[in-house]
Amino acid sequence: MHSPDSSLFQQELLQGARNAATCLAIGKRDRVTIISDHDTRRIGSALLAECRRAGAEVEVVWLEDHGARPFTSLPDSLAVALRTAHPTATFFAARGLEGEISFRIPLRHLLVDELRVRHAHMIDIDERLMVQGMLADYRVVARVVERITDLVRTAREIHVTNPLGTDFRATFSRDLRWKPCTGIYHHQGESGNLPEGETFTCPEDADGVLVVQVLGDYFSRKYGVLDRPVTFKVAHGRVVDVVADDEALRDELRRYLSSDESSDRVGEFAIGANLWVKALTGNLLQDEKIPGVHVAFGDPYPEETGANWSARTHVDVIPIDCTILVDERVLMRDGRFAPDVLAGIEGLPD
Repeated sequence: MHSPDSSLFQQELLQGARNAATCLAIGKRDRVTIISDHDTRRIGSALLAECRRAGAEVEVVWLEDHGARPFTSLPDSLAVALRTAHPTATFFAARGLEGEISFRIPLRHLLVDELRVRHAHMIDIDERLMVQGMLADYRVVARVVERITDLVRTAREIHVTNPLGTDFRATFSRDLRWKPCTGIYHHQGESGNLPEGETFTCPEDADGVLVVQVLGDYFSRKYGVLDRPVTFKVAHGRVVDVVADDEALRDELRRYLSSDESSDRVGEFAIGANLWVKALTGNLLQDEKIPGVHVAFGDPYPEETGANWSARTHVDVIPIDCTILVDERVLMRDGRFAPDVLAGIEGLPD
């Protein structure tokens, strides 16, 4: 990666922002609101420049102008500002602080469900991601995600293993939907993360062991890639134990998983499918898109999956170098999709 102060890096940063604008089909008829913070100012400014370049009317809303962080709920002044602006498209490009998931969930409901914007959620985005995952060809990412979704949509069981000791089985119901997240959000009310590239659902049940090296929510920013993996033991769809060499982290995770009656429940099973993401960075926003599996405990995104329950928390966990069997068919071996899975898709990266 080039030096952050080099002209080549700045060009790549703007190209990443241009790709983000393309993912939302930003154009001359759009009113765009970029929600950012001072730590993410250069990314917010790059998004501003590229949306203006596309001809849109654009404003940036700085979170610091709406109170002291971390926010534990959606500030009234921010909600008023967004309703007044009535944007057609929005970007959230800001840090993810401890406790702020209780702010981000209602923010998403306001933007997507009430205002019906096209929304890109870029939680904890940093400049590395803008010149890595955001430089992907999202037309190709979309084709890969759609192919994987087609292959798992009717799955009854998926079995995941890895060399560190992961041995995890999830079962699925036809009543629960898989949600392909392609990074292409061209219609009002569509939203997803950027960088993007995954498909997910809520499993019907899950059992086994997950040995992981990246954690979600605020743990991602706080701990990065874990030197010593954490083990989650799951039975009947709930975490029954957390094992970690770092006792403080173990206790922190146990508190988090007991903070809501469903915080320890397996709410998401997902398959990452962005082939431009080659290695873990410690930033969940991109790492969960690495080809492989991630699982989340807590909220199952019921609006997307059709789950009949919810939770106030949601924490992803990522095992790497996975082998994935979908009803005994090999989807992935040691972190690489089986050749027949990607057959016929043009434009794949080397």
